[in-house]
Amino acid sequence: MISKQFAVVILILLSCIFTISVDAQPVPAAERFVEYESLLLNKRIGLVVNQTSMVDSVHLIDYLQGKGVGIVRIFAPEHGLRGGAEAGEKVQGGIDPVSGIPVVSLYGNHKKPLAKDMTGLDLVVFDLQDVGARFYTYISTMHYVMEACAGHNVSMLVLDRPNPNGHYVDGPVLDDNYRSFVGMHKIPVVHGLTIGELANMINGENWLAEGSCDLEVVKCSDYSHNDRYSLPVQPSPNLPNDQAIAWYPSLCLLEGTPVSVGRGTEFPFQVAGYPDEAMGGFRFKPVSMPGKSLHPKSEGEWCYGVDLREKPAPNAFSLKWVMHFYHRWSDVGPFFKPFFDTLAGTDELRKQIEAGLSEEEIRLTWQEELNDFKKIRKQYLLYPDFE
Repeated sequence: MISKQFAVVILILLSCIFTISVDAQPVPAAERFVEYESLLLNKRIGLVVNQTSMVDSVHLIDYLQGKGVGIVRIFAPEHGLRGGAEAGEKVQGGIDPVSGIPVVSLYGNHKKPLAKDMTGLDLVVFDLQDVGARFYTYISTMHYVMEACAGHNVSMLVLDRPNPNGHYVDGPVLDDNYRSFVGMHKIPVVHGLTIGELANMINGENWLAEGSCDLEVVKCSDYSHNDRYSLPVQPSPNLPNDQAIAWYPSLCLLEGTPVSVGRGTEFPFQVAGYPDEAMGGFRFKPVSMPGKSLHPKSEGEWCYGVDLREKPAPNAFSLKWVMHFYHRWSDVGPFFKPFFDTLAGTDELRKQIEAGLSEEEIRLTWQEELNDFKKIRKQYLLYPDFE
C-alpha cells in the first residue's frame, strides 16, 4: 500500500509536470545564449538588429557587449535601430549613442550591405522579429544580408523568433514579374515560416544572387506553429498589438488603394475607411503623428468604414475588406493603384476583382501554386507544424 507521504510526493511531481506543460512559453533564440556562445568566440561581429532584438529586458547589443562579444558594426533595417521611423521613411546611419558602435542603415538607397560594410567582419548575427507576411520588409533585408555574406565570405547566424502569423499559409504566390523589396521570394502572402526557416529556404532553393550563404540558425525553444505568439515588443510603429499584427496580412493590400488602414490613429491596421459615408458606419480621422505616421492618407478628414478591433482575428488571408471597399467605390479616379499589384505580387488578383469574381472563386485560382509551396515549406520546418 502506498504511504501517504509517497502519494503526496507523486501528486506534487505530477502538478509540476502539468504546470510546466501548460505554462511553457516559446523562448526566442537570442535568450538561449548557451546555444550560440561558442559561435561568437574570437569573432568580429556585425549585428542586424532593431527594437525587437531583446534578451528579456536588455537589448541584444548591450547583452552581447556585457558578455565580451566583439561587435564591430550594427546594421539597421526599415524603421531604424530603435524602431522610431515610419514605413518608407529614410533611416540614417551613424553611431549608436548607447553602445558607441557604428550603425549602417539598410534602407532607402542602401538596402544591401556594400563591400566596405562587410570589411573586417567574420560573422553577421541577424535578430529581427518578423510577422509572417511576404511584404514585411525585414525578410527582404535578411535576403540582402545573406547575399552580402555569400559574396564576401562572411558567415551568418540567424537567431530565430516565433512567427505570430505562423499558424497558417495562404494567399497568392509571388509572380516573378512583380519582384520588389516588398516581395522578393516566390512565396505566398502568408508563408507560415519563422525567419530562420525562411532563411534556410532562401539558401536551399538557391534564391541568392551570390551563391550559397554559410548559414546557421539557432532555434527557439518550446515553439510550435500551432502557437499564437504574442509579441513582447511591437515590431514596427504601426503594428502596436496582436490584433493589428493578425489583420496586417489582409489589410495591407489596401495600402495600394485610396483607403486608409488607420495610419495616423491610435489603432492602425485595426480599422479601415475612406471619406465617403457609403463605406461604413464607423468613422475615424487620421492626423500626423511624429515617429509613427506623418501626413497619412486622408489626413484631417473623417474616414468611414469598419472597426476590426473587437473582431475575431483571421486564420486565413482574407479579401473581404478589399472587396468591401472596391464594391462601394464611387469617387473620381481608379480604386486600384499600381502599388496594389506590387503588394499582391501579381496583377491577376486585381483583374479578378475587377472582373467580378467572388472571393471563393479567386481563392481556387491560387490553390495549385499554394499547395506546391506547402510541399517545399515542409522541407525547411524546424518546429512542429500546424497540420
